[in-house]
Amino acid sequence: MRSPWGGVQSDQGDRHPRQPFPSTPFRLYPPAPMRQQRFKLTIAYRGTHYHGWQKQLANEFYKGPPPAKGHVGIPTIQEMLAVAITHVVLHPINLVGSSRTDSGVHAKGQVAHFDTTMTQIPPHGLMRAINSRLPDDIDVVRVEPVPDSFDAISSTTSKRYQYSIWNTLRKPVFFTDLTWHRFLELDVQAMQEAAALFVGPHDFVAFAKAGHGRESTIRTIYECSVTRRSPRIVIGVEGSGFLWNMVRIMAGTLVQVGLHHYTPQDVTQMLLAKNRADTGFTAPASGLFLQWIKYAKEPAKILELPDADGAPSALSSEAP
Repeated sequence: MRSPWGGVQSDQGDRHPRQPFPSTPFRLYPPAPMRQQRFKLTIAYRGTHYHGWQKQLANEFYKGPPPAKGHVGIPTIQEMLAVAITHVVLHPINLVGSSRTDSGVHAKGQVAHFDTTMTQIPPHGLMRAINSRLPDDIDVVRVEPVPDSFDAISSTTSKRYQYSIWNTLRKPVFFTDLTWHRFLELDVQAMQEAAALFVGPHDFVAFAKAGHGRESTIRTIYECSVTRRSPRIVIGVEGSGFLWNMVRIMAGTLVQVGLHHYTPQDVTQMLLAKNRADTGFTAPASGLFLQWIKYAKEPAKILELPDADGAPSALSSEAP
């Protein structure tokens, strides 16, 4: 026979009655409050299939496919990263990048920052979660908690770019999007002499694309080198900052010096003339890499992460 509780009752009595669901509701505790934390990202990417770093909405000149689900603009590095991070931290974020690389330009050490209250995710776990939502040609190399005073743009002290030239008759058929093919032999010694003249503070208006939008065109170049690792020639430029297309115009000019179209001493006259028409052509984006970005040392930052029981624990970090 059945008991009043719905269980099966035997002749010996109801040994296992089915108990009714308790009428008193469970008490739900709100999540522990979490303060906002700023994170610094170091990012590597192959820029071949992207329209540069900065987010862009599709316009009448865009001929590619429509934005993917969850995206509002055309394919850019910033857009891809922002969507991936938003899926992980579960709230909209403002991703600030240090360098606005152009379409087709690559990076080994781009830097960006964003703020979030999802500080219960440790930095290494945050890095893995973001990377799991990114395509194979974008990789978050490092995630670090930094002070609120850190800014990916204004905290920068110097940047270094590399430009790769494939200087041989044979084409770089397996990596044409990662270098610039110049089959005529370049005079590296002449290029080195010209590169040395870029070092120091100069007005680089002649080496900037029109419409750069900067009030000051004076920049300081700390180092400009040209090295040959046959058949590859690498131009390395470190400076306090760069104007639009500045490194690519410098690279194009150095190649023309290497072809003896200009003398090394012509670089000094180009800087003094301040006329874009007097300088070399703009090298293609394919050979340009943002190598790294340096920052002033910040004081140690204590990041409080909640333990499993909600109590905070301390994770010390130092922002480079």
